[in-house]
Amino acid sequence: MFIVCGKTDIRRGIDSLTYIVKKSFNLDPFSGCVFLFCGSRRDRFKALYWDGQGFWLLYKRFENGKPAWPNNEDEVRVLTSQSNQTQVL
Repeated sequence: MFIVCGKTDIRRGIDSLTYIVKKSFNLDPFSGCVFLFCGSRRDRFKALYWDGQGFWLLYKRFENGKPAWPNNEDEVRVLTSQSNQTQVL
């Protein structure tokens, strides 16, 4: 799993988000990893995932409150016991 720090224009779709993954971070969006993006309001998130047949683009909007989202690598904290595979972009 990769967390894209800072804000991303959450209006972007699959093609634009895969472009960010490839060009900005030199990663393969077809790798089977999950890429997490956060909008500027910090209450909207998208997850991009390739399952071998196509992309999943998941969208989450929080109605009450805003979860903390890192602006940079120094602000990243452990989320779960499985997050040792999470990398920060």
